[in-house]
Amino acid sequence: MLKQRTIKKVVKATGVGVHSGLRVQLTLRPAEPNTGIVFHRVDTPEVLDFPASAFKVGDTKMASVLQNGQYRVSTVEHLMSALAGLGIDNLHIDVDAEEIPIMDGSAATFIYLLKDAGIEEQNAPKRFLRVKKTVEVSEGEGDQAKWARLEPYEGFSLAFTIDFKHPAIDSTASFTEIDFSKDSYIDQIARARTFGFANEVEMLRGIGLARGGSLDNAIVLDEYRILNTDGLRYDDEFVKHKILDAIGDLYLIGHPLLARYVACKSGHGLNNKLARELLAQEDAYEIVTFEDEVNLRQADALNRDWRLA
Repeated sequence: MLKQRTIKKVVKATGVGVHSGLRVQLTLRPAEPNTGIVFHRVDTPEVLDFPASAFKVGDTKMASVLQNGQYRVSTVEHLMSALAGLGIDNLHIDVDAEEIPIMDGSAATFIYLLKDAGIEEQNAPKRFLRVKKTVEVSEGEGDQAKWARLEPYEGFSLAFTIDFKHPAIDSTASFTEIDFSKDSYIDQIARARTFGFANEVEMLRGIGLARGGSLDNAIVLDEYRILNTDGLRYDDEFVKHKILDAIGDLYLIGHPLLARYVACKSGHGLNNKLARELLAQEDAYEIVTFEDEVNLRQADALNRDWRLA
């Protein structure tokens, strides 16, 4: 049986919110089987729960934001991506501010934190969402068109195209495809950092965003070049970060996917729209487990890093 996973012990970390600029303490706690991923605001008058669900996303401006009434948990996508990459099904996540800390702008710190906590298999079958028919969403037309789709596939792969018309970005790969039956999330995706443009910083800060952003937690570009003295971690780091984000956004569906994701210029908003569209079409998916020996052999190649974790 391919089993659900949680962590073995409580772990904590402190960081800053990239948009709020506030100090945040993050606590990860084990959860019982079939709990799912649940965020908790512990700084509110009463502890508030924020289940990781595509339908609980209330804002997608520069981040994926879970909403519970007037309260928010923002920038969940990098942590959700790390959880998907390590196959964590059940987890409690406590935060004492409105935003998950940005750490170094990638998922690498979260991977380290989760591996430090230890990963524990649970006596319950892991439940996958298998896409049965293609679902696609789009926005804009012509050169402005953006789209994303999920196709049937026995495994999980992602293909992404970016087009920023910026010399430093255009000099790197604009397309990357990852298949987790043979590619490593930890090695090839987890260290890809978020990125932004210096000429947009003042505008973003004026609307309450990017107040905690810096060269320590993002790739920053001026009109022509990358400002970080250490350069890029991957030759295709920009497009790989978009894949990292997409993995986190799609994990808000509530289960690991058996699907191929293909997208062009997609972002948090379109990813969430795709997740909701899939879940709205009951004939487009099914929930499956791998409990017998034949299916377990099939499942063995689903995600290389689940075997390493």
